Amino acid sequence: MSSRDPNITLYGIPNCDTVKKARNWLDAHALVHVFHNFKKDGVTPVLIGTWLKECEWEVLLNRKGTTWRALDDARKAAIVDAPSAIALMCEAPSVIKRPVLVIGNDAARHVHVGFSDTLYQQIFTPDFHIKS
Repeated sequence: MSSRDPNITLYGIPNCDTVKKARNWLDAHALVHVFHNFKKDGVTPVLIGTWLKECEWEVLLNRKGTTWRALDDARKAAIVDAPSAIALMCEAPSVIKRPVLVIGNDAARHVHVGFSDTLYQQIFTPDFHIKS
């Protein structure tokens, strides 16, 4: 990769094991990236809205984590669409599935949720570049 690399931002929580694996993978493959800590740097409805242009809110909402499980049943039942999910994600960013990988800029943006070695190998092929 060169100094003309696309913008790569990894969103998550630094103590999350999956986020650690993703960060290590990017570093091991010399992919320069910015890390955005949900807890320290926060998330906004606008930011989450940009992600939802590329993925469904159901993918972004982590219903397997401890934050979700700690919610009372009424709160869980109230999450029925993108606006209600966005409100919860802003209120409790730990409920966002991690990591969220954003590649590109406003002209061409790609969003990927979660991490696996296979997924990142598919994203960052040897001839990797952003396609508009």
